[in-house]
Amino acid sequence: MRILKDQDVVPFRNRVKEKATKIKMGLVNQTKLITAASELVRNMLKYANGGEIIIEVVSKGRENGVRLTFKDKGPGITDISLAMKDGYSTGKSLGLGLPGTKRLVSEFDLKSEVGKGTTVVIIKWANG
Repeated sequence: MRILKDQDVVPFRNRVKEKATKIKMGLVNQTKLITAASELVRNMLKYANGGEIIIEVVSKGRENGVRLTFKDKGPGITDISLAMKDGYSTGKSLGLGLPGTKRLVSEFDLKSEVGKGTTVVIIKWANG
């Protein structure tokens, strides 16, 4: 799913909710997943003028989850460890985005190359 403008965010959030509902994810975990996804999609729009998101249902044993892969071709993140610290922001925000997102999901992976872009993969398991 391509995200190029603010108007793409609501349909994206709806698709995430559909997948979460499909695997019978509880409301609290759905809310955490959608909040994390919203933060990442806003970052993608703000810092990289959009990008692409893959929404998948994944399984690990008997556990089901939703995996979201955010890929952009933006400027990249110069210092990932700094970007993952609470309170750090390159914009005029509270700096809770990336570390806050990581706390909301079950699995979080961020890879970035300066001048080439950033890929963030998150997974929220239905029961955790």
